[in-house]
Amino acid sequence: MVQDISPSIKQENSTLKSWRDVSVHTYIKIFILTSLITAIFSNEMKNLVRQWLDDSNWSHGILIPFFSLYFLHNNRDELLSIKPKTSYIGLMFLILALLFYPFNIVWLRYGYFNPLMIIAVMGSVVLFMGGWKVIKLTWLPIFFLIFAIPLPQRYYVAITMPMRNLAATVATALLNMVNGLQATASGVVIDVIYKGQKVEPSLNVAEACSGMRLLMAFVALGVAMAYLHKRPVWHRLVLLASTIPIAIFCNMVRVTITGFIYILIHPKYAQGIYHDMLGFSMLFLAFGIYGFLGWFMESLFEEEKQSVTEDVIIPRKNGENVNN
Repeated sequence: MVQDISPSIKQENSTLKSWRDVSVHTYIKIFILTSLITAIFSNEMKNLVRQWLDDSNWSHGILIPFFSLYFLHNNRDELLSIKPKTSYIGLMFLILALLFYPFNIVWLRYGYFNPLMIIAVMGSVVLFMGGWKVIKLTWLPIFFLIFAIPLPQRYYVAITMPMRNLAATVATALLNMVNGLQATASGVVIDVIYKGQKVEPSLNVAEACSGMRLLMAFVALGVAMAYLHKRPVWHRLVLLASTIPIAIFCNMVRVTITGFIYILIHPKYAQGIYHDMLGFSMLFLAFGIYGFLGWFMESLFEEEKQSVTEDVIIPRKNGENVNN
Protein backbone atom coordinates (compact mmCIF):
# COMPACT_ATOMS: atom_id res chain seq x y z
CA MET A 1 0.00 0.00 0.00
CA VAL A 2 1.46 3.34 -1.08
CA GLN A 3 0.31 6.65 0.44
CA ASP A 4 1.09 9.89 -1.42
CA ILE A 5 1.47 12.88 0.86
CA SER A 6 2.98 15.26 -1.71
CA PRO A 7 2.70 18.99 -0.99
CA SER A 8 0.11 19.36 -3.74
CA ILE A 9 -2.26 17.04 -1.86
CA LYS A 10 -1.29 17.36 1.77
CA GLN A 11 -2.76 20.51 3.32
CA GLU A 12 -1.93 22.09 6.61
CA ASN A 13 -4.68 23.08 8.98
CA SER A 14 -4.54 26.86 8.76
CA THR A 15 -7.10 29.63 8.76
CA LEU A 16 -7.01 32.44 6.22
CA LYS A 17 -6.57 35.81 7.89
CA SER A 18 -9.17 38.47 7.20
CA TRP A 19 -9.96 42.01 8.29
CA ARG A 20 -12.45 40.57 10.78
CA ASP A 21 -9.49 39.34 12.81
CA VAL A 22 -8.46 42.92 13.53
CA SER A 23 -9.43 44.05 17.00
CA VAL A 24 -12.06 46.71 17.61
CA HIS A 25 -9.42 48.77 19.43
CA THR A 26 -7.34 48.93 16.22
CA TYR A 27 -10.34 50.02 14.16
CA ILE A 28 -11.07 52.78 16.68
CA LYS A 29 -7.50 54.06 16.36
CA ILE A 30 -7.76 53.99 12.56
CA PHE A 31 -11.05 55.89 12.71
CA ILE A 32 -9.62 58.56 15.02
CA LEU A 33 -6.49 59.04 12.88
CA THR A 34 -8.55 59.18 9.68
CA SER A 35 -10.88 61.75 11.21
CA LEU A 36 -7.95 63.93 12.29
CA ILE A 37 -6.30 63.79 8.86
CA THR A 38 -9.64 64.59 7.21
CA ALA A 39 -10.21 67.54 9.54
CA ILE A 40 -6.73 68.97 8.91
CA PHE A 41 -6.86 68.60 5.13
CA SER A 42 -10.59 69.04 4.57
CA ASN A 43 -10.13 71.97 2.16
CA GLU A 44 -7.54 70.10 0.10
CA MET A 45 -9.77 67.02 -0.13
CA LYS A 46 -12.77 69.11 -1.21
CA ASN A 47 -10.69 70.79 -3.92
CA LEU A 48 -9.44 67.42 -5.16
CA VAL A 49 -12.93 65.94 -5.39
CA ARG A 50 -14.21 69.06 -7.13
CA GLN A 51 -11.45 68.89 -9.74
CA TRP A 52 -12.04 65.15 -10.31
CA LEU A 53 -15.69 65.88 -11.03
CA ASP A 54 -15.26 69.07 -13.08
CA ASP A 55 -12.06 68.42 -15.06
CA SER A 56 -12.26 65.42 -17.41
CA ASN A 57 -8.46 65.31 -17.64
CA TRP A 58 -8.33 64.19 -14.02
CA SER A 59 -11.60 62.28 -13.73
CA HIS A 60 -9.63 59.06 -13.19
CA GLY A 61 -8.48 60.47 -9.85
CA ILE A 62 -11.67 59.40 -8.12
CA LEU A 63 -10.79 55.73 -8.79
CA ILE A 64 -7.22 55.90 -7.48
CA PRO A 65 -8.08 55.57 -3.74
CA PHE A 66 -10.10 52.42 -4.50
CA PHE A 67 -7.10 50.90 -6.26
CA SER A 68 -4.96 51.68 -3.21
CA LEU A 69 -7.49 49.97 -0.94
CA TYR A 70 -7.46 46.95 -3.24
CA PHE A 71 -3.65 46.79 -3.04
CA LEU A 72 -3.92 46.69 0.75
CA HIS A 73 -6.59 44.01 0.61
CA ASN A 74 -4.47 41.97 -1.79
CA ASN A 75 -1.64 41.87 0.80
CA ARG A 76 -3.91 41.27 3.78
CA ASP A 77 -2.39 37.90 4.74
CA GLU A 78 1.13 39.27 5.09
CA LEU A 79 -0.06 42.57 6.50
CA LEU A 80 -2.21 41.04 9.25
CA SER A 81 0.52 38.60 10.25
CA ILE A 82 2.90 41.44 11.15
CA LYS A 83 3.08 42.65 14.72
CA PRO A 84 3.05 46.49 14.59
CA LYS A 85 6.09 48.17 16.07
CA THR A 86 6.31 51.90 16.78
CA SER A 87 8.92 53.80 14.76
CA TYR A 88 9.86 57.23 16.06
CA ILE A 89 11.39 58.09 12.70
CA GLY A 90 7.81 58.04 11.42
CA LEU A 91 6.85 60.44 14.22
CA MET A 92 9.64 62.78 13.14
CA PHE A 93 8.41 62.68 9.52
CA LEU A 94 4.85 63.29 10.73
CA ILE A 95 5.85 66.39 12.72
CA LEU A 96 7.85 67.76 9.77
CA ALA A 97 4.91 67.21 7.37
CA LEU A 98 2.42 68.88 9.72
CA LEU A 99 4.76 71.86 10.19
CA PHE A 100 5.48 72.18 6.48
CA TYR A 101 1.78 72.34 5.57
CA PRO A 102 1.04 75.75 7.21
CA PHE A 103 4.53 76.97 6.24
CA ASN A 104 3.71 76.32 2.59
CA ILE A 105 0.31 78.00 2.86
CA VAL A 106 1.68 81.16 4.50
CA TRP A 107 5.15 81.57 2.99
CA LEU A 108 5.88 79.31 -0.01
CA ARG A 109 2.31 79.39 -1.39
CA TYR A 110 2.95 76.53 -3.79
CA GLY A 111 -0.45 74.93 -4.21
CA TYR A 112 0.75 71.56 -5.51
CA PHE A 113 2.49 70.79 -2.20
CA ASN A 114 -0.75 71.04 -0.18
CA PRO A 115 -2.43 67.83 -1.43
CA LEU A 116 0.96 66.08 -1.45
CA MET A 117 1.12 66.67 2.30
CA ILE A 118 -1.93 64.41 2.70
CA ILE A 119 0.07 61.51 1.27
CA ALA A 120 3.15 62.46 3.31
CA VAL A 121 1.14 62.52 6.54
CA MET A 122 -0.53 59.20 5.77
CA GLY A 123 2.82 57.53 5.09
CA SER A 124 4.32 59.02 8.25
CA VAL A 125 1.41 57.81 10.38
CA VAL A 126 1.70 54.27 8.98
CA LEU A 127 5.45 54.22 9.65
CA PHE A 128 4.99 55.66 13.15
CA MET A 129 2.21 53.28 14.19
CA GLY A 130 3.21 50.15 12.27
CA GLY A 131 6.96 50.26 11.77
CA TRP A 132 9.17 49.41 8.81
CA LYS A 133 7.67 45.97 8.17
CA VAL A 134 4.23 47.50 7.70
CA ILE A 135 5.49 50.35 5.51
CA LYS A 136 7.27 47.79 3.31
CA LEU A 137 3.86 46.35 2.36
CA THR A 138 1.96 49.64 2.22
CA TRP A 139 4.35 52.08 0.55
CA LEU A 140 3.00 51.46 -2.97
CA PRO A 141 -0.71 51.83 -2.06
CA ILE A 142 0.21 55.11 -0.35
CA PHE A 143 2.48 56.34 -3.14
CA PHE A 144 -0.13 55.34 -5.74
CA LEU A 145 -2.36 58.15 -4.47
CA ILE A 146 -0.07 60.65 -6.19
CA PHE A 147 -1.78 59.77 -9.49
CA ALA A 148 -4.97 61.32 -8.10
CA ILE A 149 -3.36 64.73 -7.59
CA PRO A 150 -3.63 67.05 -10.63
CA LEU A 151 -0.42 68.62 -11.88
CA PRO A 152 0.00 72.41 -11.72
CA GLN A 153 -1.29 74.07 -14.87
CA ARG A 154 2.11 75.30 -16.07
CA TYR A 155 3.60 71.81 -15.82
CA TYR A 156 0.53 70.35 -17.48
CA VAL A 157 0.90 72.73 -20.43
CA ALA A 158 4.66 72.12 -20.62
CA ILE A 159 4.05 68.37 -20.93
CA THR A 160 1.04 68.48 -23.24
CA MET A 161 2.42 70.97 -25.78
CA PRO A 162 5.22 68.68 -27.08
CA MET A 163 2.73 65.80 -27.20
CA ARG A 164 0.31 67.91 -29.24
CA ASN A 165 3.08 68.97 -31.62
CA LEU A 166 4.22 65.38 -32.08
CA ALA A 167 0.67 64.16 -32.75
CA ALA A 168 0.13 66.95 -35.29
CA THR A 169 3.41 66.17 -37.09
CA VAL A 170 2.71 62.43 -37.34
CA ALA A 171 -0.90 62.98 -38.42
CA THR A 172 0.25 65.42 -41.11
CA ALA A 173 2.76 62.93 -42.53
CA LEU A 174 0.10 60.20 -42.74
CA LEU A 175 -2.54 62.50 -44.21
CA ASN A 176 -0.15 63.46 -47.00
CA MET A 177 -0.12 59.83 -48.12
CA VAL A 178 -3.69 60.22 -49.41
CA ASN A 179 -3.99 61.14 -53.08
CA GLY A 180 -5.28 64.65 -53.61
CA LEU A 181 -4.70 65.66 -50.01
CA GLN A 182 -2.05 68.14 -48.89
CA ALA A 183 -1.55 68.78 -45.17
CA THR A 184 0.79 71.25 -43.48
CA ALA A 185 1.44 71.40 -39.74
CA SER A 186 1.99 74.74 -38.03
CA GLY A 187 2.55 73.87 -34.41
CA VAL A 188 -0.65 72.17 -33.26
CA VAL A 189 -2.71 73.39 -36.23
CA ILE A 190 -2.97 71.31 -39.42
CA ASP A 191 -3.95 73.15 -42.61
CA VAL A 192 -5.48 70.82 -45.20
CA ILE A 193 -6.13 71.21 -48.91
CA TYR A 194 -8.26 68.38 -50.29
CA LYS A 195 -9.04 68.09 -54.01
CA GLY A 196 -7.90 71.67 -54.57
CA GLN A 197 -10.06 73.16 -51.83
CA LYS A 198 -8.91 74.27 -48.43
CA VAL A 199 -10.68 72.53 -45.56
CA GLU A 200 -12.19 75.03 -43.13
CA PRO A 201 -11.73 75.28 -40.27
CA SER A 202 -8.22 73.90 -39.96
CA LEU A 203 -7.57 70.87 -37.79
CA ASN A 204 -6.48 71.87 -34.30
CA VAL A 205 -4.88 69.34 -31.98
CA ALA A 206 -6.54 70.81 -28.92
CA GLU A 207 -5.48 70.28 -25.32
CA ALA A 208 -8.10 67.56 -24.99
CA CYS A 209 -6.31 65.68 -27.80
CA SER A 210 -2.88 66.00 -26.23
CA GLY A 211 -3.09 62.47 -24.84
CA MET A 212 -2.41 63.62 -21.28
CA ARG A 213 -5.65 62.10 -20.05
CA LEU A 214 -4.77 58.76 -21.64
CA LEU A 215 -1.18 59.03 -20.42
CA MET A 216 -2.02 59.62 -16.76
CA ALA A 217 -4.77 57.00 -16.64
CA PHE A 218 -2.71 54.38 -18.46
CA VAL A 219 0.45 54.97 -16.40
CA ALA A 220 -1.60 54.60 -13.21
CA LEU A 221 -3.20 51.39 -14.44
CA GLY A 222 0.17 50.17 -15.73
CA VAL A 223 1.67 50.58 -12.27
CA ALA A 224 -1.27 48.66 -10.82
CA MET A 225 -0.93 45.80 -13.30
CA ALA A 226 2.84 45.59 -12.88
CA TYR A 227 2.35 45.44 -9.12
CA LEU A 228 -0.42 42.84 -9.14
CA HIS A 229 1.06 40.45 -11.70
CA LYS A 230 3.51 37.92 -10.32
CA ARG A 231 6.45 38.57 -12.62
CA PRO A 232 10.21 38.99 -12.32
CA VAL A 233 11.23 42.48 -11.24
CA TRP A 234 12.79 43.34 -14.59
CA HIS A 235 9.56 42.31 -16.36
CA ARG A 236 7.65 44.76 -14.20
CA LEU A 237 10.16 47.55 -14.85
CA VAL A 238 9.94 47.02 -18.62
CA LEU A 239 6.13 47.01 -18.51
CA LEU A 240 6.11 50.12 -16.36
CA ALA A 241 8.54 51.96 -18.66
CA SER A 242 6.48 50.97 -21.70
CA THR A 243 3.33 52.74 -20.48
CA ILE A 244 4.52 56.21 -21.57
CA PRO A 245 5.52 55.39 -25.19
CA ILE A 246 2.42 53.19 -25.60
CA ALA A 247 0.14 56.02 -24.44
CA ILE A 248 1.88 58.53 -26.74
CA PHE A 249 1.63 56.13 -29.70
CA CYS A 250 -2.08 55.51 -29.09
CA ASN A 251 -2.75 59.22 -28.95
CA MET A 252 -0.99 59.71 -32.30
CA VAL A 253 -3.24 57.00 -33.71
CA ARG A 254 -6.25 58.79 -32.27
CA VAL A 255 -5.33 62.18 -33.76
CA THR A 256 -4.58 60.64 -37.16
CA ILE A 257 -7.88 58.73 -37.29
CA THR A 258 -9.72 61.88 -36.23
CA GLY A 259 -8.07 63.76 -39.11
CA PHE A 260 -9.11 61.15 -41.65
CA ILE A 261 -12.67 61.13 -40.34
CA TYR A 262 -12.83 64.93 -40.36
CA ILE A 263 -11.64 65.23 -43.97
CA LEU A 264 -12.79 62.07 -45.73
CA ILE A 265 -16.09 61.31 -43.97
CA HIS A 266 -17.73 64.21 -42.14
CA PRO A 267 -16.61 66.76 -39.51
CA LYS A 268 -19.50 65.88 -37.17
CA TYR A 269 -18.09 62.38 -36.66
CA ALA A 270 -14.82 63.88 -35.36
CA GLN A 271 -16.51 65.89 -32.61
CA GLY A 272 -18.65 65.44 -29.54
CA ILE A 273 -19.55 61.94 -28.45
CA TYR A 274 -17.82 60.37 -31.47
CA HIS A 275 -14.58 62.10 -30.51
CA ASP A 276 -14.92 60.90 -26.90
CA MET A 277 -15.71 57.33 -27.96
CA LEU A 278 -12.64 57.23 -30.19
CA GLY A 279 -10.50 58.46 -27.30
CA PHE A 280 -11.97 55.82 -25.00
CA SER A 281 -11.30 53.07 -27.54
CA MET A 282 -7.60 53.99 -27.50
CA LEU A 283 -7.46 52.66 -23.94
CA PHE A 284 -8.30 49.21 -25.30
CA LEU A 285 -5.57 49.56 -27.93
CA ALA A 286 -3.10 50.58 -25.24
CA PHE A 287 -3.94 47.58 -23.08
CA GLY A 288 -3.75 45.31 -26.11
CA ILE A 289 -0.19 46.44 -26.82
CA TYR A 290 0.65 46.25 -23.12
CA GLY A 291 -0.71 42.71 -22.87
CA PHE A 292 1.15 41.62 -26.03
CA LEU A 293 4.40 42.95 -24.58
CA GLY A 294 3.82 41.00 -21.37
CA TRP A 295 3.00 37.83 -23.31
CA PHE A 296 6.08 38.30 -25.51
CA MET A 297 8.43 38.57 -22.54
CA GLU A 298 6.92 35.51 -20.89
CA SER A 299 7.22 33.49 -24.09
CA LEU A 300 10.74 34.64 -24.96
CA PHE A 301 12.18 34.30 -21.49
CA GLU A 302 10.27 31.39 -20.05
CA GLU A 303 11.64 30.41 -16.70
CA GLU A 304 12.46 26.85 -15.90
CA LYS A 305 9.88 25.18 -13.77
CA GLN A 306 11.07 23.46 -10.70
CA SER A 307 9.99 19.88 -10.40
CA VAL A 308 8.25 18.95 -7.21
CA THR A 309 9.42 15.77 -5.62
CA GLU A 310 6.86 13.58 -4.00
CA ASP A 311 7.26 11.82 -0.71
CA VAL A 312 6.13 8.22 -0.77
CA ILE A 313 5.52 6.30 2.43
CA ILE A 314 5.61 2.53 2.15
CA PRO A 315 4.49 0.85 5.37
CA ARG A 316 6.28 -2.39 6.34
CA LYS A 317 5.06 -5.25 8.33
CA ASN A 318 7.37 -4.39 11.23
CA GLY A 319 5.75 -0.95 11.52
CA GLU A 320 8.66 0.99 10.05
CA ASN A 321 8.11 3.44 7.21
CA VAL A 322 10.39 4.12 4.27
CA ASN A 323 10.36 7.59 2.70
CA ASN A 324 11.34 7.91 -0.97
